[in-house]
Amino acid sequence: MSAYDTICIMAAIAILISIINHRIGKFQPTIAITGWSIAISFILLILSKLGYIPLNDEHELIQMVQGVKFDDFLLKGVLGFLLFGGALNIQLPHLKDQKFEISFLALVGTVFSTFFIGTVLWVLFKICTIDVDFIYCCLFGSLISPTDPIAVLAIVKKLNAPQRISTQIEGESLFNDGVGLVIFVTLFEIAFSKTAPTVSSTTLLFIREALGGIAFGAVLGVVFHFLIKTSHDNMFRLILTILIPTFGYVVSEHIEVSAPLAMVVAGIIIGNWTRNAISKEASHQISHLWELADEILNAILFLLIGFMMITFSFHFIDIVAVVIAIPLVLLSRYLTIKYSYRIFSRHRRYNPLSVKILTWGGLRGGLALAMAMAIPTGIPIGFSPDIDVKEIIVLMTYAVVIFSIIVQGSTITPMIYQAKAEQEKMDQAAADSDSTTDSSISKNVNR
Repeated sequence: MSAYDTICIMAAIAILISIINHRIGKFQPTIAITGWSIAISFILLILSKLGYIPLNDEHELIQMVQGVKFDDFLLKGVLGFLLFGGALNIQLPHLKDQKFEISFLALVGTVFSTFFIGTVLWVLFKICTIDVDFIYCCLFGSLISPTDPIAVLAIVKKLNAPQRISTQIEGESLFNDGVGLVIFVTLFEIAFSKTAPTVSSTTLLFIREALGGIAFGAVLGVVFHFLIKTSHDNMFRLILTILIPTFGYVVSEHIEVSAPLAMVVAGIIIGNWTRNAISKEASHQISHLWELADEILNAILFLLIGFMMITFSFHFIDIVAVVIAIPLVLLSRYLTIKYSYRIFSRHRRYNPLSVKILTWGGLRGGLALAMAMAIPTGIPIGFSPDIDVKEIIVLMTYAVVIFSIIVQGSTITPMIYQAKAEQEKMDQAAADSDSTTDSSISKNVNR
């Protein structure tokens, strides 16, 4: 079965699940698709263990899932479309208002989380007599620390959280996605490069990837801004927007800068400058095109994430690692947000539920899994040559991703509603305060 056949079948299954969910379940589509595919995978694994189904490498479903090559499908396929489409809806004025918070969380927060997770995981592995080198623990920290924009935009954004919370969640996920990928690439080079990396070469690699990606994205956005703005054919404008995550993403990879960051920057420029410079009809057409692309690609992606369960082999050590990984990632996220907000709160007032929502709404998704899948095989655990580092990292990542999509994604709604109520109280209090101030000024003037 070809990759094209697999994608078509996956799309059909995802749409069927969406139809059933729309009529019966009423869950958020991404959660429903992931949940159904996990349930199907779990049932197949149980039937396989009982001997009713010969679920081996020759099984058609396993071959279909493995044939997609998840890391290539995401990192070299749909990621550019999803990031560009998500960035189109970021409002630049809101982004400017939260620029310090987003920059701090995306850069300092991601770096802190990477090495906090790596260090604690390494210590806990030592206690459990699991022999995994420190650099591999930090590699896991780098791929699991960034919140995933695909999962965040698909689940949290549609709940219409208060503006500042929404902007922080969206902005952080879009930018720390690129930053996290740069950190991962840097640590990957250190872990697997044949030549010993130096501090200067590592720093230059980080700067080239991060700043180069932002700069190239800005150039890409400006060039296509003028091309779209000066075009008088709406269909041609749509084609030009498609060129950005296709041609632009490929060029970014070939000049070795961060393609995800380039797509985010280009998307923000097109979404804020270009759509305001063209007709409302053309702007609506661009919005509808990318909403459609986002829905279809997300459906296939999250279905594939759920079905990946049947391709894994599980050992006792993997279960121990998973039990450690989920609470550790949540703890790291909580500490990152809590202490970041202690700094932020010196300058302005925030919704009292901000820390809680940003902690629980820091979802992980397909990008972390794709990075984990890119790790080479054949690096054995010290006492168990049958289990390698990649297996443990992939299964830890998968467990965190599934927990975040299913558990966190399905339970964050009450928090959002509570935050909206708190925001209304804050806005009313501010309005009453302004009214009192105006009244006092008026009385003084009359006197």
